[in-house]
Amino acid sequence: MIATPKLMFIGGGALDSLADCMAQLRVSKPLIVTDPLMVELGKVAQVTDRLEAEGHAFDVFSDTVPDPTTDVIEAGAAILKSDGFDCLIALGGGSPMDTAKAMNVLACAGGKMRDYKVPASPNMEVMPLICIPTTAGTGSEVTKIMVITDTATDEKMLMNGLACLPTAAIIDYTLTMSVPFRTTADTGIDSLTHAMEAYVSQRANPYSDSVALSAMQRLYANIRAACVEPDNETAREQMMLGATQGGMAFSNASVCLVHGMSRPLGAFFHVPHGLSNAMLLPAVTEFSAPSALARYADCARVMDIADDSEGDQLAVNKLIEALVALNQDLKVPTPKDYGIDEERYFSVIPTMAEQAIASGSPGNNPRVPTAAEIEKLYEQVWA
Repeated sequence: MIATPKLMFIGGGALDSLADCMAQLRVSKPLIVTDPLMVELGKVAQVTDRLEAEGHAFDVFSDTVPDPTTDVIEAGAAILKSDGFDCLIALGGGSPMDTAKAMNVLACAGGKMRDYKVPASPNMEVMPLICIPTTAGTGSEVTKIMVITDTATDEKMLMNGLACLPTAAIIDYTLTMSVPFRTTADTGIDSLTHAMEAYVSQRANPYSDSVALSAMQRLYANIRAACVEPDNETAREQMMLGATQGGMAFSNASVCLVHGMSRPLGAFFHVPHGLSNAMLLPAVTEFSAPSALARYADCARVMDIADDSEGDQLAVNKLIEALVALNQDLKVPTPKDYGIDEERYFSVIPTMAEQAIASGSPGNNPRVPTAAEIEKLYEQVWA
């Protein structure tokens, strides 16, 4: 099964298509889900100005937090149910988009968010959701996946179902032009991880393969320029397209071990999702590659790290070296350098390994790890 939004408006200036998008979906009163930074930067005003010009009533919920929590979701869902809204507009990075998805499910279906975590599959009818990403990162604007932190347990819960799939996406790279270096780097490596994991996943298929390979090529070729030349429109556009393709790839295949290990690392130590992926990607690639050598070699070749004249093993060796170099160039810290307490880190490694396995993502990996192997990987990436 291939699942994508009904409508996608893509390109510089695509935000001007908002009124057309709402007309096609036959909706008129949105609740805008965003965060305080989007309000401060004037991004929300770019949306509300267009809504006001068309005479649409709306309200703004801007209490989204990084790594969305069940407390915030419950508060937002109560507002969504209270005032006759007929759709949502999510504006921002992955956190506002996942928050809007979760609010939609909870408002329309009730219960608690933990009721919908995998292996449950929320497929109920929900309100139309229009996603407008402002980072080239999570791909959440095109996925049927969301990750929500349970404040009662600190567990990052993975949810996967058609109710989480946005109805429409407005993908305008000009909204990313002010994104700073660290966020550009972390969300860019997150997107690269989406594409790579979708391609090597045991659930890969011809559709996901095609968009994953295209995403890898765009992302690797442009990530450094997007970080160090923030006004480089060509790089920004390619990163945005690659991020969306990466989202389409993993939403229709799966993520694997990097994401399985990343979620607990983020939940316990509040490491941003893209950054925790970056910390893990080289080591997990090295661990996984022997079980999918040809696939990882394809990744190296499409990213121009290796060429067709080189054998698979050499190509994979170059890939691992290139991922380490990318982290160095983009100043990705180790967990130790990030400032995580060493005693606390090592004490929760067994729990993080258990939660990684429980997410289901490691089971999609080309080399399915044991809990002990995951623990060793956490130890390996520490410093």
